[in-house]
Amino acid sequence: MKLIVAIINNDDCIAVTSALTKENYSVTKLSTTGGFLLTGNTTLLIGSEDEKVEQVEDIIQYYSKSRKSVLSTDNSMGIGLQNNDVPPEVHIGGATVFVLSIDRMRKF
Repeated sequence: MKLIVAIINNDDCIAVTSALTKENYSVTKLSTTGGFLLTGNTTLLIGSEDEKVEQVEDIIQYYSKSRKSVLSTDNSMGIGLQNNDVPPEVHIGGATVFVLSIDRMRKF
């Protein structure tokens, strides 16, 4: 058994969770915040049999596309890290996925 921890962009959350639920995966959704851009993310906890991990990863990858966004200069990123002339372009979206081995899982 595996525990899949997937950190995705909030904009992708509904599509990813809907696709996983449609395939009968149980998903627990946690609201989280990224450390660098201080933007909202969603962390998903998904239990899966070992042989189905790749299918879960494929679903997450399909619905979590990376895209470019212009970073608002209103964000406080520290002294000396802002250039008010040209807002920086950053990549958002995509997913970070961790797969952990689980010794035992029980539901009560």
